[in-house]
Amino acid sequence: MNSGRRGGLRATTAAGLLLLLALGGCGTGNSGTSDAGSPPSVSAAPSAAPSPAATGSAALEPAASTPAPAAPAASAAARPVLARSEPVTLEIPGIGVRTDLIELGLRDNGSLEVPEDTGSGAPASWYNGSPTPGERGPSVMLGHVNSPSGRGGVFADLRKLTPGAEVNVIRADGSTAVFTVDRGALYSKSGFPTLEVYGNTPGAELRLITCDGYDPATGLFDDNYVIYAKLKDQQ
Repeated sequence: MNSGRRGGLRATTAAGLLLLLALGGCGTGNSGTSDAGSPPSVSAAPSAAPSPAATGSAALEPAASTPAPAAPAASAAARPVLARSEPVTLEIPGIGVRTDLIELGLRDNGSLEVPEDTGSGAPASWYNGSPTPGERGPSVMLGHVNSPSGRGGVFADLRKLTPGAEVNVIRADGSTAVFTVDRGALYSKSGFPTLEVYGNTPGAELRLITCDGYDPATGLFDDNYVIYAKLKDQQ
């Protein structure tokens, strides 16, 4: 996956990197963090999926299903975007979330790193291989759905977000990128639409990813829940 500075995955390289970006399985009930597998499928709770953050954190892992076609690049010039500036704080007023953001990348095996939760709760993270919030392309953020302490994770209430809800990202340059939720979608880890989630987009977009589909019989999360949002304004 490219650095994201030019907006998401390049069509020519996306296919080979899709699986690396997916969030792998979520860990056991102890971790509750989001773990990213090899780049495209995400989950934010404890799990044992083959993603690089199975230990005490939810995994984000790409599904093996046929990836959705990449978003069209047409009319990109008409979509407003912001200059590059790394994210500092994430605010989701509709569900009472305000979290500092940490910057994480990929593990040696190509899976996404996820925030480590030692029991006191973990902040959300920004994947530094994606565009910064407000740049053209999908900026990717991961968060746990639960916590080893038994409390809900930072993205525990992501499902409560409805179309039109605002998500604010305070950036290092002092500006705030305001996004409007377009939709939420639940995906099986075995059928994660990598290109739909991580592919290039005409404008600036945001992806919030966590784990879902907890199975008490296995202690794993079988799904990923993704919020899709688009840039609304700058403050």
